[in-house]
Amino acid sequence: MQQPRDPQEIPPGCPAHGNVQMYGPSFGADPDSHYAQLRSSGPSAPVDIAPDVQAELVTSYDAALYVLQNPASFVRDSRRWNALNEGRVPADSPALPMMGYRPNALFSDGAAHARLRQAVTDSLATVNEHQVIRQTQQSAAYLISQFSTDIRGQAELMAEYAQPLPLLVFSDLFGCPPEIGDRVIAGISGIFEGTPGADEVLGGALTELIALKRRRPAADLTTRLMAHPAQLSDEEVLHQLVTLLSGGTAPLAAAIGTSSALYLGEEWQVGLPVEDAVSQTLWNYAPIANYAAHYPTHDVEIGNRVIRANDPILISFAAANTDPKLTEHRENLSAKAHLAFGAGPHACPAKDPAFMIAVTAVEALLNRLPDVEMRVPFKALTWAPSPWSRSLVTLPIRFTPRAVPQAAESAESGVGQMTQQQTATSSPSTATPSRTNAGVAPQPKGGLFSRFLAWTRGE
Repeated sequence: MQQPRDPQEIPPGCPAHGNVQMYGPSFGADPDSHYAQLRSSGPSAPVDIAPDVQAELVTSYDAALYVLQNPASFVRDSRRWNALNEGRVPADSPALPMMGYRPNALFSDGAAHARLRQAVTDSLATVNEHQVIRQTQQSAAYLISQFSTDIRGQAELMAEYAQPLPLLVFSDLFGCPPEIGDRVIAGISGIFEGTPGADEVLGGALTELIALKRRRPAADLTTRLMAHPAQLSDEEVLHQLVTLLSGGTAPLAAAIGTSSALYLGEEWQVGLPVEDAVSQTLWNYAPIANYAAHYPTHDVEIGNRVIRANDPILISFAAANTDPKLTEHRENLSAKAHLAFGAGPHACPAKDPAFMIAVTAVEALLNRLPDVEMRVPFKALTWAPSPWSRSLVTLPIRFTPRAVPQAAESAESGVGQMTQQQTATSSPSTATPSRTNAGVAPQPKGGLFSRFLAWTRGE
């Protein structure tokens, strides 16, 4: 991949002496120092994205835009991947679930990409903004109700709020009935956690959902995808739904967690809006940190390096956004000039709803728990050691416990004016379970989505 150079010319510590490892605790604790080391080699450098898996990583903002906006020379179809075709990628590599080919818009090019992409963007365009806000507020209210009565006044915000919230919103947008929604959430969560069989759980649930919408179409995202003029097959619909889930829920969870931590952190300037915290997250802590594998259709030069055709080039959205050459004049750029949502023909088609969900989720937390604060300083928080995402492992908070559990919110009430139904006199079978130091009260039957829907109905 690289033209031979005299070893005498290579400075100590340069990645040429050995690829920089973009995984593990060292990387997770301090990715910025890894990016700084890579920048010393130019706009891109070779890295190990996983054990025995090499890729070229672009760290320059300008070079990233060049790759992202040049689909004629850089394509997304990973079936071109040299090392994979030559048997040099371990069969159990953690890079394969992220980089392996799937028949969706993310891994397609040309006319095939345009067809799938149009179906997704058109379907997303029909989603009502107020509906998304209501769904986010309602999901936030439910999740907060589950931990806000803990007499310790403590919670772990990533596991109890940031991670499940996007799953509830997406299951609602997809038009999932309770039982299918439970399995969709279990499947996609299992995939991210590496649970054996999670792929089959998710695929089976979405197959049932698509069959249901064939019989009973409704005003939901699944039905709109199926009814699009592009005439997607059921298999194509399934893969686009998986892409929306995987590309939407985990990055959103990371954005909600990091934005909450920034806003509650010791260095946050009082009076700045939540939108600023979300924007700062997208600029400085890009939820999708290193991804978007491209495969050159011919040998290409990036800076002083030559990358062979069909060797993978990854984009470091995190490094590009914090490129020192960019920060010199970043105040003159649009607030949306970051690359957290990508750029070019494969840019995220749901960036506006994603930003809206993140802002609404953080605002709901602050409004419902007005004295919420972190139990540790922002700088002491631990980050996941993954090359793909920038996400907090935990976000411990404290607050004044609520004396009365929150009940279901009225779906018909106005945005930001949702009516709280009092449940102080509810029977034990219908009251919202409260937590104590001894543990958690028995939950209603069913998974997360079933319990959420039951709560919204006041059951």
